[in-house]
Amino acid sequence: MNDEFYYLACASRLAWGYVDHPPLSIALLALVRPVFGESAFALNLLPALAACANLALLALLARELGGGRRAQALAAVAAFSAPVYQAVAGFYSMNAFEPAIWTAAAWLLARIGNGARTGTWVALGALLGLGLLNKISVLWLGFGLALGLVLTPARHQLATRGPWLAGAIALAIFAPHLVWQQLHGWPTLEFVHNASQQKMVHKAPLAFAAEQLLVLGPLCAGVWLSGLRWYFTDAGRGQRWLAFIWIGTIALLLASGTARSNYSAPSYCVLLAAGGVAIERLARARLRALPVVLSVLLLIEGALTLPLAVPLLPPERVPGYAAALGVEAPRDQVDDTAALPLHFAQRFGWRELAEAVARAADRLSPSDRAAAVVVTRNYSEAGALEYYAADLALPPAVSGHNSYWLWGLGDRSGDIAIAIAKSDAQLTRWYTSVERVGEVECRWCMPWLAHASVYVARGLRVPRDEFWAAQRRFE
Repeated sequence: MNDEFYYLACASRLAWGYVDHPPLSIALLALVRPVFGESAFALNLLPALAACANLALLALLARELGGGRRAQALAAVAAFSAPVYQAVAGFYSMNAFEPAIWTAAAWLLARIGNGARTGTWVALGALLGLGLLNKISVLWLGFGLALGLVLTPARHQLATRGPWLAGAIALAIFAPHLVWQQLHGWPTLEFVHNASQQKMVHKAPLAFAAEQLLVLGPLCAGVWLSGLRWYFTDAGRGQRWLAFIWIGTIALLLASGTARSNYSAPSYCVLLAAGGVAIERLARARLRALPVVLSVLLLIEGALTLPLAVPLLPPERVPGYAAALGVEAPRDQVDDTAALPLHFAQRFGWRELAEAVARAADRLSPSDRAAAVVVTRNYSEAGALEYYAADLALPPAVSGHNSYWLWGLGDRSGDIAIAIAKSDAQLTRWYTSVERVGEVECRWCMPWLAHASVYVARGLRVPRDEFWAAQRRFE
């Protein structure tokens, strides 16, 4: 997976921040790598553990909301069967840890709603601080929490020191990353702005809202909608503030106009747990078998959608399988035009890219090869080449994309480059000599990688620093 290559590259350059993500997930990967290496097992271990933790926390949250065993089981089964949670647990990224962090925060808030003391606010502040160090979207959770505190009877909490203490602790834990941002000119703000304007597909509010019915699956929508309704009944009044975690998140994403449909996924924890409680109570009154029947149906639905969430099928069978189910993945990025869903297509072509670069490097004299650098178009290409560098004896890879730009050219002048580009027009501006020497051949990869040309470029026309400054691209 392209992001996994990038995360491994970041883990070799530990810092308090990166252009496109905070440092926690990188630090966790750096701890795992010395023990388990860079194998698929090593990369999947922590996401799998985080997914299991999320299921356990959902059961605890349902119990805190007053649910019995059937409510707890139904909430966990709903999450276990949801394609969005299956997908994020299938590869290493900061997104893998997000659901468990949000569910743990909701559980602590539910405990506070049931009368827990100030110490629980302290724990919540620490959790939110770590959550921000994992992904800044925890701010959406904070926005929803603020709405819940103001708009529900939970507002009496504002007269206590708990919320303010939690906020101060979260800020203190997050402060080192803020310092890093300030020292580097707030690159993440530039990244978010550019991504929303140039990379993400603009969506009408109704289109985004319609996609929410598919984020966790059609049957699961029945569970979370039941949970949303439960918060606004007398039974859920004491914990109504939790509903605003989802309401606030959805409101922000709708307002953005460019949000991915799955960005809302972690906020559904508060609704799934409450949905389990609501359906369990309905079963006690009318249909005792309802939680069991619904759990079985959810598991069947999850089994059917699993091959679209994780790579279980040969790639040539995926489009037909999706068509047979009548499922079409939402298009969230402007470059999402591959035959496979984006999270599958991004798994292909990287070895082929590295081998094409290796063939180009073999054409160089020993002295030129020792001085060469591989100039790539994005962190995906650079990360993949760095991953395969030792195996194929590749020159160091660099890129102007995101954190790779901060890492620079290293000790290379850039005067001799193996470059990946769509055409030589992208290189002749910078180099006096540009020769096309190869092509990347991959069938199921992203279209911009298939048939990408490999060039050998020589003789920078401008000073090294001027060249590198012009390569900067945060998106």
